[in-house]
Amino acid sequence: MLVSVLACSAGDPEQTRKDGIAFLEANAKKEGVMVTASGLQYKILQAGSGAQPAASDSVTVNYRGELINGSEFDSGQGISFPLSGVIPGWTEGLQLMKEGAKYRFFIPSELAYGESGAARVIPPNAALVFDVELVKVNR
Repeated sequence: MLVSVLACSAGDPEQTRKDGIAFLEANAKKEGVMVTASGLQYKILQAGSGAQPAASDSVTVNYRGELINGSEFDSGQGISFPLSGVIPGWTEGLQLMKEGAKYRFFIPSELAYGESGAARVIPPNAALVFDVELVKVNR
């Protein structure tokens, strides 16, 4: 389900970038939030115990995506895709997970859709938040 976020898409891309940086700086200090070398932030909501995907694998997930203001822009159940075909933040983050795990990803703009944004729903330079459950690694 895609939700139009007109107020955000009409905003200033430079302000969106600054807001994302400020959000991620504050978020990195919160308990349980881990930060990778690339800048991806994640919080483990539920540990998994199954297979762990590699970048060359395909996965099946349940997810919910939102902007940092809490506006949901997408969600899905039982969605399958190759890790090589999604934004870098997902490719990196899903490789940290095991089947059955639920993580919250806090993705900087440069690991998401960057300066172009996406489909008039995600503004340019937007940091994103995703709740992701790794249902299955498809090898």
